[in-house]
Amino acid sequence: MNMELEIYEALTEANVTPEKAKAVAAAIDAAIDRRYELHAKQLATRGDVEAVKSEIAKAQAEIIKWCMGAIFGSAGMTIAIVKLLS
Repeated sequence: MNMELEIYEALTEANVTPEKAKAVAAAIDAAIDRRYELHAKQLATRGDVEAVKSEIAKAQAEIIKWCMGAIFGSAGMTIAIVKLLS
């Protein structure tokens, strides 16, 4: 049984007219849908998390590449300066 039908049946058993019970059940269903849409826009899915992990891995590889280049570059410059001074 779906929730809308359960709400409708509960309201009609409580002597609410079928038209009003239908309207209330539809309004509750619509409110839940609006809330779900709001949360769906704000929350990350597994796909979103995987995409971010992939971007982080790419950025990390790029940072490592540049750091290693800087380390080897400074080591080379240090060696060149030492050879020039000796």
